Amino acid sequence: MSDIESVDILAIGCGPFNLGLAALASTVEDADVLVVDSAEEFRWHPGLMFDEAKLQVSFLSDLVSLVDPRHPLSFLAYLADVDRLYPFLVREDFFPTRREYEAYLLWVVAQLDSLRWRTTVEQVRWNDELELFEVSVTSGSTASVASGGAASVTSGGTASVIHARHVVVGIGTEPVIPPALTTDSPALIHSSQYLFHSDTAHAADSVTVIGSGQSGAEIVIDLLEENLRGGPAVTWWTRTPWFAPLDFTKLSLEMTTPAYMDYFHSLPEDARDRVRAQHWQFHKGISTETLARLHDLLYRRQLLEKLQPVRLRQSVAVERIDTLGDGRLRVRGQHLDTGKALAHTADLVIACTGYQQRKPDFLAPVVDRLHRDSRDRLVVESNHSVAADGALADRLFVVNAEAHAVGVSAPNLDIGAMRNAKILNTVLGREVYRLQRNTAFTSFAADGEDVVDEQ
Repeated sequence: MSDIESVDILAIGCGPFNLGLAALASTVEDADVLVVDSAEEFRWHPGLMFDEAKLQVSFLSDLVSLVDPRHPLSFLAYLADVDRLYPFLVREDFFPTRREYEAYLLWVVAQLDSLRWRTTVEQVRWNDELELFEVSVTSGSTASVASGGAASVTSGGTASVIHARHVVVGIGTEPVIPPALTTDSPALIHSSQYLFHSDTAHAADSVTVIGSGQSGAEIVIDLLEENLRGGPAVTWWTRTPWFAPLDFTKLSLEMTTPAYMDYFHSLPEDARDRVRAQHWQFHKGISTETLARLHDLLYRRQLLEKLQPVRLRQSVAVERIDTLGDGRLRVRGQHLDTGKALAHTADLVIACTGYQQRKPDFLAPVVDRLHRDSRDRLVVESNHSVAADGALADRLFVVNAEAHAVGVSAPNLDIGAMRNAKILNTVLGREVYRLQRNTAFTSFAADGEDVVDEQ
């Protein structure tokens, strides 16, 4: 047993959230954290890294600043280190581009020695006698999934075991294509892979984009710019009743604060599910800046002649996609307002249909000891641990997999530092990081002096 590696916290998956956990822990002397990932190296949404695409949150929503603004791994520390602090100031824009944010994340990666790549987690078991997790891993392996902790395909590598007193699961999400869009044709791609196929899209005669979130809008902008240069015809279908903006107004954004997260967690399960369904514009809309850019491109088309057509349709449900004999795709749908059938043909279809949680199959040995709600989802406590009996309590944590428990904030970058601080405070048994207590003006709960008892 002496040659088995032991750590206090094993974080599985190295996306921004578990990277943030390692960053916060790096300045805490007794915080022993190891982050493992099956990927060769850190990458952040490479298929959607448009040059001008911006974050939808402020630079303060970095890995550490919202719990420790003086931390040496903050975004401002990065800017100072690369000698770009004054240009950023003069730029007068609190929203970095995605490319710059990835550069910041890579800078943090280079500062840490607690990250281990090409390491795939196979199984997580609980040892009752030792009261710790026994985690089987394959190191030096190659994997098919980047920055996800666990991979669906691995080859080679050396098997070993890591003992961990706590485990943090942060394997993120994976692209999903609904059954109605499923086809074996290579002419259908998911939006997450768009930039790897952009040359093909630009050279096509016609391209269809399905889905109207931020990614869909950015892809349509890229296609419209090419259309203005004589490029493909563009069709854009969305199921939503309009090309809806992200709701990033000031008081609405208070619903992404820790105060609202705590309130949402306090609600009964059925109330959480009902309320959560109303929050779709926080993550399925389009930024107002992007909408303005779209409209400008559409307007400019009116001044030019002999361009390929562009068609935008809302309230359309795709029913199926047929592959034609020449390899093109026939997209069939229904206009939801009228029930009329719609169809058109495209050389390439981009499915901007979102993501789903990756399944942590490696938890199979302990899954029967974890609590589940009425819809078979993990019960997640306010400190982001998975509810469990006995010694397993406060030992297993999840990040960006608990929207059903804490609400719309779960996937947001601006909640990452707060969540990681809660995890570190729980694991170390003290307030390592003081949590902000006054985070919203709105009173969310039905309490206080204006609540009356009418019984």
